Amino acid sequence: MFSERQQQIIDASIILIDRLGIQGFTIKNLSKEIGISEPAIYRHFDSKVAILSALLDSFKLKIFNYHTFQSEHADGDSGEERLKHFFSMIFTFFSENPTFVSVIFAEEIFQNEIRLSQKVLEIQELNELAISKMMGQIPLSSKMADTPKDFLSMMFLGPVRLLVRQWKTKGYAFDLKKKGAELVDTILRSLQG
Repeated sequence: MFSERQQQIIDASIILIDRLGIQGFTIKNLSKEIGISEPAIYRHFDSKVAILSALLDSFKLKIFNYHTFQSEHADGDSGEERLKHFFSMIFTFFSENPTFVSVIFAEEIFQNEIRLSQKVLEIQELNELAISKMMGQIPLSSKMADTPKDFLSMMFLGPVRLLVRQWKTKGYAFDLKKKGAELVDTILRSLQG
């Protein structure tokens, strides 16, 4: 999808945003980070927005590939098992790519740029749709049975987001995959009564 140099630029951008914030994400700082000239960066991406767009596309592709894999290989799995696998993938991804947290959960980066906001929305909708499908296969308690599926998705995504942000804020001091699995189990138990 991306050339080797484009991927290098994307990877360095993520590291730069994680370290310096969006204010420190300049083409000048990026060229220093990579060790190439600013014009060399512009040969691969025409702007910072194009780099951020590519970064989001990369993340979306990882999520999409996981959903595709799940659909093809999880025939015998229950909705609950699929949901646990899905969130395990999310927690594993962030554990292996902690710098992505600063980018994926930073609305201020995307709020004033329609093209980027749309990409974030697409990722969110892809995840919500997947969670809603899995939730449709999970028996819920009588109190939760009539809850709209999009609300059920939010009941997972909000706490998961908070846990990942806490993990980053605390300097990655706890095992995100373990704590994440405990969180998902807790939410499932509360929904199943």
